[in-house]
Amino acid sequence: MTENTRLQTQKDYTVLARKYRPGSFDGLIGQEPIVRTLTNAVEAGRLAQAFILTGVRGVGKTTTARIIARVLNCIGEDGNGGPTATPCGICEHCIAIVQDRHVDVQEMDAASRTGVDDIRELIESVRYRPSMARYKVYIIDEVHMLSKNAFNALLKTLEEPPEHVKFIFATTEIRKIPVTVLSRCQRFDLRRVNEKTLFDHFRSVADSEGVEVSETALDLIARAADGSVRDGLSLLDQAISHSTGLVDDRQISEMLGLADRSQTFLLFETILMGKIGPALKIFEQLYTSGADPSRVIEDLLEITHLLTRIKVTPSLAEDPGIPEIERVKGKTITSKLTMASIARAWQMLLKGLSEVRVAPSPKQAVEMVLVRLAYSSDLPTPAEALKAMQPNSIGPSSQTSMKQSASLSSSQGQEHSHTAIKGVDTHQAPQSNFIAESSYTSSVVVALPKSFSDVAELAGAKGEALLRSEIINNMHLVSFEKGRIEVALGQHAKKESPYKMAKFLSEATPIRWKVSISSQRGDPPLQQQWDRDKELERNSAEGHPLVESVLRTFPGATVESVRTTDDR
Repeated sequence: MTENTRLQTQKDYTVLARKYRPGSFDGLIGQEPIVRTLTNAVEAGRLAQAFILTGVRGVGKTTTARIIARVLNCIGEDGNGGPTATPCGICEHCIAIVQDRHVDVQEMDAASRTGVDDIRELIESVRYRPSMARYKVYIIDEVHMLSKNAFNALLKTLEEPPEHVKFIFATTEIRKIPVTVLSRCQRFDLRRVNEKTLFDHFRSVADSEGVEVSETALDLIARAADGSVRDGLSLLDQAISHSTGLVDDRQISEMLGLADRSQTFLLFETILMGKIGPALKIFEQLYTSGADPSRVIEDLLEITHLLTRIKVTPSLAEDPGIPEIERVKGKTITSKLTMASIARAWQMLLKGLSEVRVAPSPKQAVEMVLVRLAYSSDLPTPAEALKAMQPNSIGPSSQTSMKQSASLSSSQGQEHSHTAIKGVDTHQAPQSNFIAESSYTSSVVVALPKSFSDVAELAGAKGEALLRSEIINNMHLVSFEKGRIEVALGQHAKKESPYKMAKFLSEATPIRWKVSISSQRGDPPLQQQWDRDKELERNSAEGHPLVESVLRTFPGATVESVRTTDDR
């Protein structure tokens, strides 16, 4: 090829995303509901004065806007046709719109023309009739970028535009559009195009270009496109340029920095088998081949999600929309795993992904995530753990020792304790049952407190939370008798607390109470006594065979609190 020929070829080349841009509704893929609605509207002559098209990038918003412009202004082969859902493509208006040179179809990029002055200029031109077409069409792309004043300036014209004017807005951020604008437009939501539709479209484009692309490579491109036709065509264009012959999945993986899919499945399976060494070796191979560390975790998350779907809905293993290699491997792996282990893997990978993204060394972070995940594979499921902890797995003598070891010599006489696993705080301060007696100052009168602890709990039962807090945290009991209490005040105690306690007891019980302040040291505050008893309970419970079994089953677990049979 001569230099001039090569330069001419480069000059004539059009990227695939533009070359295969649809010129009619028939070529608009994946948007059947919108096509049907617009077609019916044209045939019924019920066209709105303004349209707003929203959706993610590359799904066809601007393309749809241009098709609508052609639909409105096509005059047919004979030059006498009206608006039609199937523009001819050969009349002067169709050709001019396709070539972006139609004087009555104006496109405006709101990202670069955001001000009110730009909108005022547009409004001024609205008054004039079309130069050659049936309608003047204004296409405003990324309309959400307009300023607030620009939107306000547009409102009146948008509500009552001249009959020869149509507005078409396109945006990726529909929530940023003022509701006053939305209410004046007919809204169309362009959805993401599914992978199967993208695969078929890319296959058709590759055949038209005379390029051989493997099905696995097309699967990777369709997945990477994430529902965007334009992004997928750009990737296909890049892949064709990257290859000198057959475009295969290896080249696509190198181009996109993806991990080999089969290797990723092998990595996942190896991790959940608890094989740390082989798993790290597989990851090292993926990293050396160019796979991005965070992308490896994302791929593992995708696999986990796929396995969950197959586990919940086994028929998905036969879904042709899922690549065959993923269906086969997914079915094989799910047969070996429980839903609990898959869900646990999802949680750990999701947390690991956030760690990888902020870690100074993503590679090291991924390795740590894989190690944690591999070690977690040895942990039993909750059902298995419960089964291992069943009382019948421990002999009768062990059960007897459980009762003996759980007996605690606390001042509250708590006994027969059992363990509460970490994370559940079930400890309650010792409580006394107050027996209702005959009426005194109200319909129900409680019995006399028999201990200082009873006084604290009576205050709590009567809604005196502050007084109860003072009693259990800042008062040291010196002596306790019927109708008389002697206390020493702590460093943070309020001076009026003894008076309040005496008044409260005199009103809540049938007798008058006297509370005096002593210079003696007294007993530790009730809260300290309860904390001490709680620690004794915990130490005693940790020596029980059943508790020891739990701690062995769950490495790293600790006894957090103990609850007695009286607390049930």
